[in-house]
Amino acid sequence: MNQSAIQTSGLTKFYGHHRGIADLDLTIHPGEVFGFLGPNGAGKTTTIRLLLDLIRPSRGRARILGLDCQRDGIWVRRQVGYLPGEFQLYENLTGRQLLDYLGSLHGDRHSPRVHALADRLGAELERPIQDLSHGNKQKLVIVQAFMHQAPVLILDEPTSGLDPLVQQEFFGLLSETRAAGRTVFLSSHNLNEVERTCDRVASVREGRLVAVDEIAALRGQALRIVTLTCERPLEAAPFDELPGLSDLRITGRELRCSVQGSLGGLIAAAAPYGITDILSREPNLEEFFLARYGERRHDDAR
Repeated sequence: MNQSAIQTSGLTKFYGHHRGIADLDLTIHPGEVFGFLGPNGAGKTTTIRLLLDLIRPSRGRARILGLDCQRDGIWVRRQVGYLPGEFQLYENLTGRQLLDYLGSLHGDRHSPRVHALADRLGAELERPIQDLSHGNKQKLVIVQAFMHQAPVLILDEPTSGLDPLVQQEFFGLLSETRAAGRTVFLSSHNLNEVERTCDRVASVREGRLVAVDEIAALRGQALRIVTLTCERPLEAAPFDELPGLSDLRITGRELRCSVQGSLGGLIAAAAPYGITDILSREPNLEEFFLARYGERRHDDAR
């Protein structure tokens, strides 16, 4: 049986009485891009800091490439390319000086790969870092995470501040990393980003794991947010038992809900009220979590 790239068992962190992450059990396979999806404050960054032994767990354990993240923390960190969600750089250095310095720590100064990555992302190497925008600083942090070709990459909100063209290059880097058999743990609150890049995704909410899904299964849900307006005030009863419908809210002549699958049943139920307008869109992350894991409810305020 192949060794897991990342494994956690009962991993828990409390900050005093405040929850960070609780009883997290994950197994991430070598060579997969694994998404870690959740709203801000769900425990994503806490989990990453525990994996890197930057903070210590309240209980439970974590392993990377078979070694304990706490007991063998120094060795583990040498096997990881890390992109933090919040970072501090040496602002008085240029991008080139920073990357050369970081390369020297791995005995790989002036690596051709570093400069190839910088060219590919359009990173500014000659200007002082203090003069760069957040997006251009983000490019440098991406380069430092990928440049050592570590067997495991841990990326916390990696596309923050990147323009769409640079995001495309980043997605290409992820595909190449997977093809090379290396593992990526990608934390994000961007549902579309995770769907596009990952093989599997863990969803966390309020510090607890709520599901681990294959991306194909996640896409197959075809969740839509629908707002429907009618000529006459709506009643809740015709919609309460419709399959695939959740988070139903009715206010006078307007209905809002989440629908998984076909819209046919919803439209048929609303037709007697005289449909005048219908808007359908993809959910944002908060709406995705509410529709999938929140309670079904309706507000009938005619």
